[in-house]
Amino acid sequence: MTVNLDCEKANAVSIADCMSAVDEIREMAFRGLQQMFRANDRLFIYRLIRSGPETVPQGLGFRYTAMTVIGLSGEGDAIVRKVLGGLRLHDICRRLVKDIHSVENMGDVALTLWACHAAGFLEREETIKRLIELKPDTRDFPTVEMAWALDALTLEHSSQVAELKKNIARRLLQSFNQQTGVFPHVVGDSYKGFRAHVSCFADMVYPIHALSNFSRLAGDAQALDAAERCAGQICRLQGAAGQWWWHYDYRTGDVVEGYPVYSVHQDAMAPMALFALEEAGGSNHRESIAKGLNWIYRPAEVSEPLLDHGADLIWRKVGRREPKKAARYIQAAASRLHPSIRVPGMNRIFRADLIDFEDRPYHLGWVLFAWSRQRIAKLKATP
Repeated sequence: MTVNLDCEKANAVSIADCMSAVDEIREMAFRGLQQMFRANDRLFIYRLIRSGPETVPQGLGFRYTAMTVIGLSGEGDAIVRKVLGGLRLHDICRRLVKDIHSVENMGDVALTLWACHAAGFLEREETIKRLIELKPDTRDFPTVEMAWALDALTLEHSSQVAELKKNIARRLLQSFNQQTGVFPHVVGDSYKGFRAHVSCFADMVYPIHALSNFSRLAGDAQALDAAERCAGQICRLQGAAGQWWWHYDYRTGDVVEGYPVYSVHQDAMAPMALFALEEAGGSNHRESIAKGLNWIYRPAEVSEPLLDHGADLIWRKVGRREPKKAARYIQAAASRLHPSIRVPGMNRIFRADLIDFEDRPYHLGWVLFAWSRQRIAKLKATP
């Protein structure tokens, strides 16, 4: 498999070098999402996996559908209808909110509200009510879900959520370790055990995105500062080949375990967070964005790109050859004993050269969100 893209250059360090790659990934996202949508259910599937020469769909993804709606909301009506088999985003939003009163997962409710806003769907009252009922301002929740709630509420200007929005932002900021530049895995005191000090990359990028947007809306300098510090930390630790590493120590800010490296972090989640920071008045991290995107085409660990043009998919990750999550558990346990302890020889014991041949719709949705038509136009106008 070969791809003739400027971003393949080993020394590509600018967004301008990678714009043809961005165009290619966007087109692949549209074609991939067409395979993943189920019109009868009005939902996207959970994932596609490679099985021999075929790709096999599995399950349905409520959360992934909401994320994909957010990504598609910046696209033209014709391409949206093509992806959705003639349906509109409002049709999908109506499906998402149909039983929202009984949804227990706060992250799903928050993403549904965000998706409704993004798509301009006005029937949001029940979703807002359900989000308030789940009490994200007082209960313990995963950091990523708190960030999604803040992003959704940042778009909601009704007076009934004004205090809730501020309280969620305050809780995220109180949980942030200003000395290490790292957010915890859970906001609150309920997360215990030998991995309680470990945060993941998603725990960094979603708060960066949400707090950047909140700071732009509310003029909150503290929110922008936390997003700035966290972004600086992950960029300082970025791998030599552009890898965005997976697990971090909340106490020190150091990497606990780097693998797996996820494609969605490289081409979508890091860009969407770092662009949001820049657009809110924060630092420009475009070189790090370009390096991360370059890894998709030139992964240091394997001999082939993560893009599969034959399948119109972007494979999920490069991970270790290991029993289930062994390396991350081993390093978490070791670093729990002392922040400086790591088990040596992990790259020799569990080689990081295994491609996970699956793709999920939220990945392609976040690609479209990170590299929206509007953002691309601005980037091309002011490289």
